[in-house]
Amino acid sequence: MHGSMAKQNIAEQFVDILVRAGVKRLYGVVGDSLNPVVDAVRRNAAIDWVHVRHEETAAFAAGAEAQITGTLAACAGSCGPGNLHLINGLYDAHRSMAPVLALASHIPSSEIGLGYFQETHPDQLFRECSHYSELISNPKQMPRLLQTAIQHAVGRSGVSVVSLPGDIADQPAPEKAAETALVTSRPTVRPGDAEVDRLVEMIDAAEKITLFCGSGTAGAHAEVMEFAEKVKSPVGHALRGKEWIQYDNPFDVGMSGLLGYGAAYEATHECDLLILLGTDFPYNAFLPDDVEIAQIDVRPEHLGRRSKLDLAIWGDVKETLRCLTPRVKTKSNRRFLDKMLKKHADALEGVVKAYTRNVEKHVPIHPEYVASVLDELADDDAVFTVDTGMCNVWAARYISPNGRRRVIGSFSHGSMANALPMAIGAQFTDRGRQVVSMSGDGGFSMLMGDFLTLVQYDLPVKVVLFNNSSLGMVELEMLVAGLPSYGTTNKNPDFAAVARACGAHGVRVEKPKELAGALKDAFRHKGPALVDVVTDPNALSIPPKISAEMVTGFALSASKIVLDGGVGRMLQMARSNLRNVPRP
Repeated sequence: MHGSMAKQNIAEQFVDILVRAGVKRLYGVVGDSLNPVVDAVRRNAAIDWVHVRHEETAAFAAGAEAQITGTLAACAGSCGPGNLHLINGLYDAHRSMAPVLALASHIPSSEIGLGYFQETHPDQLFRECSHYSELISNPKQMPRLLQTAIQHAVGRSGVSVVSLPGDIADQPAPEKAAETALVTSRPTVRPGDAEVDRLVEMIDAAEKITLFCGSGTAGAHAEVMEFAEKVKSPVGHALRGKEWIQYDNPFDVGMSGLLGYGAAYEATHECDLLILLGTDFPYNAFLPDDVEIAQIDVRPEHLGRRSKLDLAIWGDVKETLRCLTPRVKTKSNRRFLDKMLKKHADALEGVVKAYTRNVEKHVPIHPEYVASVLDELADDDAVFTVDTGMCNVWAARYISPNGRRRVIGSFSHGSMANALPMAIGAQFTDRGRQVVSMSGDGGFSMLMGDFLTLVQYDLPVKVVLFNNSSLGMVELEMLVAGLPSYGTTNKNPDFAAVARACGAHGVRVEKPKELAGALKDAFRHKGPALVDVVTDPNALSIPPKISAEMVTGFALSASKIVLDGGVGRMLQMARSNLRNVPRP
């Protein structure tokens, strides 16, 4: 139909521009309003269509791909119900600052506003979970509108949505459309001299400084360590900062917040100056209100929205520290740092003792034990995708980052069922890299249909299922609120048998001594695999230092969790960091 001299239609132009922006695949479910675009993908060798079983999976997969690669990823849904299914995964991508372009195809343009079959208003629906959401109602809006959408997604690190009626997708593209140069990478941002001068003064005047790091420290590990060494500051992190900052860190005092451990809470409260580095840590109840606080962030809208700031610095962490470190005076007094390192090691010793009692014999299996064995056996550059709920706890405490591993989850949006779809996106970026989905039985069963996507594309994702037949985190919330648990139990099948019926490797583990062998077999298996581990639903207990007033709802309950113990290999690191502390 389209000969070599035939004029491009809008759909073909749309797909060409995605390819120029670096998009390698479009995740989605086909549908009539999408047909022109899907057909354009079919005929373009530079891009693939990935057929998932649910559009929510498409959005999660695209978000994960964007987080792994740092470049634009894309998903699509057909008109009405098709693109509505994208919305939860797009919320997650947007809040994770993942550059994603979503195509929401639309009903015929002549029928918009007339209550047509499957009519919705996608340009309005997606407004809250995007930086840009617009409707192409005239072919002459192309290619500028799509290019503008891409610049928003890449430049502001988040979601853009383009709504495109199927009939317009089939129309000829405008003549002599300008080929605009696309921005596909972000600049570095350095703060103004006045702000740097003021921060130098505050640092030189303070005796006890603590750094608290978030995901904005990605790529700045060396700069953070150099700065911490110069000012002798303990370094704590939020959950999204863990993978970037915890490894090779002689100043580590653990994690603050609801899943926190170690001495991060004390370090942030007992200092004179707290410096927040690239973190939009949401639990302001865990931040002090009686110490000086400076915050460095590349997104000015994040500055000061969690705590009262004495100084706000607009800049990216790496560039700001490059300006700052040479200018601050070297501190020689390590007393505060050493005290916090010792507190941190002591705190970890306490929980580890509780964890190690008979855990290899405990049936049902302790989930902490599963996570620690998984951490030992997984590759040094593995990608872990983590379901919301108790799997967040196990990943936060047991998966050891090293600068090459990635740990991604729905850490800002907190959606169920994210781990399997994210694993799909992560695995497509590199079939040779080990990808492990740490799934809960609740989250896995919610989007279980997309286990078939692993089989369809022979994606070697390994699903490790923490199967306690309950919505464990919700049960805990109820208990903390003094309510009897209700509506939280799951009647589950043998998930390993389900996996085998789908054509994948599946094994069920009920005894601790079978676990390591089952995981090794799954990791050796060339295709998709599921390890269904029957875990103890009661593996929870209460941590120190949380008052009921601190947090409410999810926060209150989650803050009450800390396991019968355990922090995995973090204890070894804390002990080795203590070697730097002079003995009294």
